[in-house]
Amino acid sequence: MEALDGNAIAGPLMEYFGSEMTTASGACRHCATVSEIAELAVYMPGLGAVARCPTCGKVVMVLVTIREELRVDLTGFALT
Repeated sequence: MEALDGNAIAGPLMEYFGSEMTTASGACRHCATVSEIAELAVYMPGLGAVARCPTCGKVVMVLVTIREELRVDLTGFALT
């Protein structure tokens, strides 16, 4: 599966946060690399999206829709 850039999750992030988030910066909690959401490597295997750090490749964000409600896990990404 080929990675997309963080712009692929612009719509769901707009739905969740209520504003444009692809230019928001954050730090990877694994390697401390600071990057914009648009720079993340995004994989969309079907039920949601997984965003990985462009430097270390660790999962920094997961988006999934459960019972028609968007859930976002930012455990690996600290918004700055």
